[in-house]
Amino acid sequence: MNVFDRNINFDALFKFSQISRSTQHHLKNVYSSLAVCMLVAAAGAYVHVVTRLFQGGFVSLLGSLGMMAWLAMTPHNPETEKKRLAILAGFAFFTGVGLGPTMDFVIAVNPSIIVTAFLGTSIIFLCFTLSALYAQRRSYIFLGGTLMSGLIIMLLLSLANLFVGSVMLFKVHMYLGLAVMCGFVLFDTQLIIEKAEMGDKDYIWHCVDLFLDFVTIFRKLMVILAMNEKDKKKEKK
Repeated sequence: MNVFDRNINFDALFKFSQISRSTQHHLKNVYSSLAVCMLVAAAGAYVHVVTRLFQGGFVSLLGSLGMMAWLAMTPHNPETEKKRLAILAGFAFFTGVGLGPTMDFVIAVNPSIIVTAFLGTSIIFLCFTLSALYAQRRSYIFLGGTLMSGLIIMLLLSLANLFVGSVMLFKVHMYLGLAVMCGFVLFDTQLIIEKAEMGDKDYIWHCVDLFLDFVTIFRKLMVILAMNEKDKKKEKK
């Protein structure tokens, strides 16, 4: 029998039997909001890089934190849904503006790195998301303690590098951070599923968790690729 004659059952491929229908609908809302956040963040990054109307850095950080705090303090209900979506868009915009300084550095090295980093981030995010969705429920929840330990180690490395100023230590911090954030995609995805199964249907706030994971992976991947590109240019000289 020719294997190429077999029909592929795509319905079975995307069937998550361990997740209830209501939670699957909730996840659709989460990822739809995430897609919109990415578009708005791209607009924010464009504003910084091209128009220079806003400068990334401390101001954009304050804007992001302010929007996040406002979103957290606004209760989730049908009456406030549009308002919270607008706040989410504002948060995504300021986050995109905050990516500006990193993108300036990357553009100075090689502008094509931005596209490569985005595609790489999308693939990484998709693979780890599908792993979390197909895996047994709560199987990655145990990663919470390990990931928090990883964040503490990253913080200590950053503090140590303030005094040492080592490029090697900075690279270790970047690669460790990339690995930790990949773990957070697994952890946050399954945590969102568990919260939804327990009745927490705040898809807007759940979107924030995944959006921050995506942006952090994207930022770190851009820096890693840019540093590798600079190292290659030095070797050629």
